[in-house]
Amino acid sequence: MSIDRDIIGPVTTAKTTRSVSLWARLRRDRLAVAGLVTIGFFVLVAIFAPLLSSLSGNDPYTYHLDALDSSGAPAGFGGGISAEHWFGVEPLTGRDLFSIVVHGSRTSLVVGLGATVVAMVIGTVVGLVAGYFGGWVDTVASRVIDVMFGFPSLIFMIALGAIVPVSFPRVMLLVLIIGFFGWASIARVVRGQVLSLRKQGYVRASTALGAGHAHILFRQILPNLSATIVVFATITIPATIGSEAALSFLGVGVAPPTPSWGRSIGDAVTWFSVTPMYLVFPGAALFFITLAFNVFGDGLRDALDPRSRGVRS
Repeated sequence: MSIDRDIIGPVTTAKTTRSVSLWARLRRDRLAVAGLVTIGFFVLVAIFAPLLSSLSGNDPYTYHLDALDSSGAPAGFGGGISAEHWFGVEPLTGRDLFSIVVHGSRTSLVVGLGATVVAMVIGTVVGLVAGYFGGWVDTVASRVIDVMFGFPSLIFMIALGAIVPVSFPRVMLLVLIIGFFGWASIARVVRGQVLSLRKQGYVRASTALGAGHAHILFRQILPNLSATIVVFATITIPATIGSEAALSFLGVGVAPPTPSWGRSIGDAVTWFSVTPMYLVFPGAALFFITLAFNVFGDGLRDALDPRSRGVRS
């Protein structure tokens, strides 16, 4: 037992030291910290969306036809901006734009995070199996990955979004569709790293001692891929958020009256010459959250592998 404690102690200390060192390097990257703060801000907005919208005395579903003129356009300055409607109102319906943007953060984050988890799980499993077993398994998996890369995913996402019954929850549908078509990249990365890790001495030793495939894959190889998966996830999230916005923009994403930045941007295109603020607020929210995830992902990658900064610069 003393030998086990002697072994476990230094390992635990080493992990703690690496975590502290990672956070120290990350804190020195001001852009990464700013990205993390921005992400935290939008997460808080999504969590407290009902409270925030109630502060303005509105919700994202109530029509305020008295805030529109005879043509259906917002009456007054800046698309109907007033003490009652902080960001103005939506054309034709008069729904409060501040409440739509605030509640739309929930849709974007739920779809973005959910689709990323689906993509990471599928891609990690495929990459692990392909890289570890090799042979015909690797050949088949690699060909499937190549097919997914060449697949016109946007067209199929639009088609699936259009043919699936309306009764199916749209947010769940977007999570599954976007996640399913987004796993190929992480699968290729994981496969490449597993091909290298399976040659390491500790993997060979475990195999010689009779350890099962599942034990080696999920207890020895997978933990060494955690940093790669986390970094890849932070870079994938903005892409999945953008995919949700694109599908909602094209009218096959979240169905009204559910708030969605993409749908608001799509609706705002036809009203831009009349009320540009209808495009500005949801467009700015989408821009800042995708930028924040990208900047934080780059900073996290640099913190995990300081050499990458020198290579890119």
